[in-house]
Amino acid sequence: MGLQIDIGAIVANWKALAANAPGARAAAVVKADGYGLGADRVAPALYRAGARDFFVALAKEGRALRPHLPDDARINVLSGHMEGQDLTGLVPVLNSPEQFFRDRAMRPGQPFAIQLDSGMNRLGMEAAEWAQVRAEALAARPDFIMSHLACADEPDHPANAAQLAAFRAMTEGCDVPRSLAATGGILLGPDYHFDMVRPGVGLYGGMPFADAQQVVRLSLPVIQTRLVQPDEFVGYGATWTADAPRRIATVAAGYADGILRALSSSGASLYADGVACPIVGRVSMDLITADVTDLAGSPAHLDLICAEQPIDRVADYAGTIGYEILTALRQRYQRTYL
Repeated sequence: MGLQIDIGAIVANWKALAANAPGARAAAVVKADGYGLGADRVAPALYRAGARDFFVALAKEGRALRPHLPDDARINVLSGHMEGQDLTGLVPVLNSPEQFFRDRAMRPGQPFAIQLDSGMNRLGMEAAEWAQVRAEALAARPDFIMSHLACADEPDHPANAAQLAAFRAMTEGCDVPRSLAATGGILLGPDYHFDMVRPGVGLYGGMPFADAQQVVRLSLPVIQTRLVQPDEFVGYGATWTADAPRRIATVAAGYADGILRALSSSGASLYADGVACPIVGRVSMDLITADVTDLAGSPAHLDLICAEQPIDRVADYAGTIGYEILTALRQRYQRTYL
């Protein structure tokens, strides 16, 4: 099995998103092991390209990444200062007054950042909580103040303007760098850029960055090809039956490798040199079957993620989003970095 990851494309996508926000410094979100593609390879490449601010979800991720980046790279932990965590060399993004007071008591003088809830109701201090600690927090000089948009991938959604107004109101008069935009927010335009932008899924070829370069190719080896006669079925549950003689290829991958079972009978295909080979029957733990009747011969491998079927198209077939397709990829794949 082969997962081909184009590091050069990730860097190009970062540069393109950074160019969309010329007044802001561009960070890079590398949580969930670089969206499943290997933060230890992605982050150093982005550092060499000029990124100095990196975001992870958990302190554990930050500690794993820290040895792979120079000391001047800032690794920001979005879950903040959780009790009992080692934050050496990391910057917690504090989400509540409780986290703020814990962090200042345990890490006086160490760098930190603040997250405000501008309306998403997920992480960050609400306006009343921020008012309680604002003066003390600003006196301690946070690295930045951030919030996160809930509907940035829908440019016309009224929540975007509402959150922008709320963020401006809560940060008015703060002489601290501000950050609101991830990938979708960058594409909303300059009003959302502030001092730092935080591109994430767009780096890895995902929507809403429609101009992103393709980053991932997932190529699956064919174990066996067989002729299936009319009225014979394929796979668990006998959910697909041949209506004519068909050649069926079985490939070595399945839901244990992060290929979602929802792709069964979904309309998704595997591809051979641009030719679609429909997935037939159920995706099982280690195997997928595809109809290769239209191919001239028996292929050595078939592609699930490729130029003809990028991550968001796979996601559409599975009824999910590109983020889940990427982060579901498992470690059984042999990885090749370009």
